[in-house]
Amino acid sequence: MTSVAITGHRGLPAATLALVDRALRLEIAARVRRGGPGLTGVSCLADGPDSLFAQAILDVGGRLIAVVPARRYRASLPAFHRPAYDRLLAAADRVIALDREESNSAAHQVGSLRMLDEADELLAVWDGLPARGFGGTADVVATARARGLPVTVLWPPGAERP
Repeated sequence: MTSVAITGHRGLPAATLALVDRALRLEIAARVRRGGPGLTGVSCLADGPDSLFAQAILDVGGRLIAVVPARRYRASLPAFHRPAYDRLLAAADRVIALDREESNSAAHQVGSLRMLDEADELLAVWDGLPARGFGGTADVVATARARGLPVTVLWPPGAERP
């Protein structure tokens, strides 16, 4: 069984999210064709690529492992995303809740590191630029590469990051 983790930029425009959703679904479908059933996705379920990936994993019949970086994580997510977060969290086969209270950059980075502990590889929805803050997508990619995990970068043509 292959375990794939996700990292990606948050706050992407709707048009870019549509491109990302399509790219993620194509990538996941290709992995299912190559490896058959048994795909596991690992995600912190944040708004944007994390949740798009989690839903795509569930849609192909894969297993979902959710990593919750902090007890106040849900409250730190945008209000519009909380219903999707709740639904995805309830659909997860396994939830790894970390022992942190505040949902901040340090907790998010620890959550990402724990997510990588569960993964055989990483999908990164990344424009290739440095992180804008500690624990950003570039930091997760760098850590995965330092650990020797294969990293597949997805940044569809036409995607924009504000």
